[in-house]
Amino acid sequence: MRTTAPLDGTTAPRREDFAGSRRDFASILNHPERAYLDSAATAQRPAQVLDAERRFVEHDYAAVHRGASAAVGAATEAFEGARQTVAHFVGAQDDEIVWTENATDAINVVALGLSDASTGVGDAALALRPGDEILVTEAEHHANLLPWQKLATRTGAVLRWAPVRADGTWTIDGLRAEASARTRLIAFAHVSNVTGLIAPVADVVELARSLGAWTLLDACQSVPHLPVDVGALGVDFAAFSGHKMLGPTGIGALYGRAELLNALPPARTGGSTITTVTMESAEFLPAPQRFEAGTQPVSQAVGLAAAVDYLSGWGMDAVHAHEVELAGLLTDAVSGIPGVRLIGPAPGAPRAALVSVDVEGVHAHDVGQFLDARGIAVRVGHHCAQPLHRALGITASTRASAYVYTTPDEIAAFGAALGEVRGFFGADR
Repeated sequence: MRTTAPLDGTTAPRREDFAGSRRDFASILNHPERAYLDSAATAQRPAQVLDAERRFVEHDYAAVHRGASAAVGAATEAFEGARQTVAHFVGAQDDEIVWTENATDAINVVALGLSDASTGVGDAALALRPGDEILVTEAEHHANLLPWQKLATRTGAVLRWAPVRADGTWTIDGLRAEASARTRLIAFAHVSNVTGLIAPVADVVELARSLGAWTLLDACQSVPHLPVDVGALGVDFAAFSGHKMLGPTGIGALYGRAELLNALPPARTGGSTITTVTMESAEFLPAPQRFEAGTQPVSQAVGLAAAVDYLSGWGMDAVHAHEVELAGLLTDAVSGIPGVRLIGPAPGAPRAALVSVDVEGVHAHDVGQFLDARGIAVRVGHHCAQPLHRALGITASTRASAYVYTTPDEIAAFGAALGEVRGFFGADR
């Protein structure tokens, strides 16, 4: 799975082992002048993923679940084999993983299904009624906020949220304070894409269960970087995207407990989802097929499975340990710079391998252009989290994020360049 030498398996990979992974990423090798610190937005793809997609398209490409030819059988086997690989990676059963376009789409599948249930479609136990509550945090990505706003509007439910503190993080106590006996759903990010906060999932699940509420975990920034076992975590739903975990764009996954998925009305309907259709009605297949209307993302699923194989080859414990080191280097790189405010957990506290900063007197877009001119690619803007930035009193921030191919030298270059920003723009006078 790697072009680097196989790891021993009994010891954690060394820093130079992960540095060697860079040879798997043509996009990095083709730009030696650039430090790519924007993996939280989109991760680069290794040759193993590109090769898997190409091999499938060249040798086994065909429609899936349609017809009885050998070609269809081979394509279907690859497609469902990819589902099995991804399900095993996150601790789910095969029928608990639904292919979606991305994590945003996955969250909308749940929200739209609950909306339909609330109008009398499907299982009445999933219906939300006026006065019921949906609970989120003020730090959520728009993908885990807007669908719930819409669901609340459609059903008469009330959207509540745990506020963030001065550093942009939220606490379980803050979440408990907003919960009530009317709470039906708690939706939250496992890892914040702005602050790097790693959520106390066990505490949230315990709170939800005490209220009889469901939980939905936005796992976009955790599944690529941490060992994640959705069954052990006890969440009811989870969503993640392929392009953030070394895989293709255009594919994501929704995890749902089997009994909930089979009770949830499908958000989109059409071919491949049904058992029987008359001119008046239709009956739907069990999950996951009931949610996968139309032509499926077959080559993308194969590519995502290859990305999972690549990460599994390193071992997610090793990936996480590597990124803990990178997180420390990132916070150290920015913490001592005058006029630079670190958003999120303080240095030394657990966080993901990403940092967002506000540079006093310089707009984030100008910071990003300055860094880009020095060969450092970062993300600037509100990162699809406007309410969080508004709570922090800023309109935008600059984010640097790392992954398996990131080196300490790249982080050092980022810190050095960031230290020059205020002087360049005359903001240090």
